[in-house]
Amino acid sequence: MKKLLLLCVILLNISCSKEFVASFEQPNNPKLNNLKLEVFVDNEKLKEINLKTSSVISYETAALKVSDEGVHHLKIKVKDTTFKYEINYPKEKYILLSAYLKKNGKIHIGVLKQEREFIFH
Repeated sequence: MKKLLLLCVILLNISCSKEFVASFEQPNNPKLNNLKLEVFVDNEKLKEINLKTSSVISYETAALKVSDEGVHHLKIKVKDTTFKYEINYPKEKYILLSAYLKKNGKIHIGVLKQEREFIFH
């Protein structure tokens, strides 16, 4: 009986935890080394990411929790700029974010959203 109860509690926790997965691409531009990104979901700060320049494409992945299904607001703060995106959970459960410099020297954060997990080679 105890094992059955324990199994039910574990399954409820797994099924109730709602999160989307955000992968942050590490830049190859040395001007973006040690760039700090502050990640907010629905105006709640969830994560700080420090980008490290790399000659090999690499990613830092973070699971960001949400309270329910529907539209959520993802906000990325970089220096003096804020980027805002709408995430439709669970339809857009996997997100890929890339920081790069524009020709005018300003930082931009690109985003890709999809329902299935990204496959990195």
